[in-house]
Amino acid sequence: MTRRFDGDRLVVATHNHGKLEEIRALLAPYGLEVTSNADHGLPEPEETGTTFEENARIKARAAVAATGLPSLADDSGIEIDALGGRPGVRTADWAETEAGRDFVLAMRRAHDELTEIGAPEPWRARFRCTLVLAWPDGHDEVFPGAIEGRIVWPMRGDGGHGYDPIFRPDGYDETFAEMDRWAKNRISHRADAFARLIAGSFA
Repeated sequence: MTRRFDGDRLVVATHNHGKLEEIRALLAPYGLEVTSNADHGLPEPEETGTTFEENARIKARAAVAATGLPSLADDSGIEIDALGGRPGVRTADWAETEAGRDFVLAMRRAHDELTEIGAPEPWRARFRCTLVLAWPDGHDEVFPGAIEGRIVWPMRGDGGHGYDPIFRPDGYDETFAEMDRWAKNRISHRADAFARLIAGSFA
């Protein structure tokens, strides 16, 4: 049985301000004091897992160990079927450069690899998000989310982040990057995972 969350403080194990604000908005009805890794001066732990769940658990448990507070972490990425599910947990790594992350470079790599192998369209893909809610006593709960869609080219839209300009969710004509931010947030992989989190631990 899923453990209910009955505390009043929660650390979100991220340095990403946009992600923190999105999570704060989702948890606002529950009256929590929500802080982040940055608020506590915590470093980013090395993500050595081979799955989204493992990496989310690493981040959540590191924040718990450092603060003594319940912590919530997510790990997310895009899986492209024709590439064997890559980049998957390496989604951000594909964007790494000496000058920082360049997701245009990452999106070009995805497109180039698809064309190099002659993968027929539609290029099926999905965004995945796994949330791990961890308590100081060692217990944790896992909430997976996903949204199915396809890779499109060329890139479309200037909103969102990451691979959003090349991902068009099923049932929509717009890419994530062309959508209104709040419209995207209502249907995203993170929204799916959060719906499970709320139903399991807060509702």
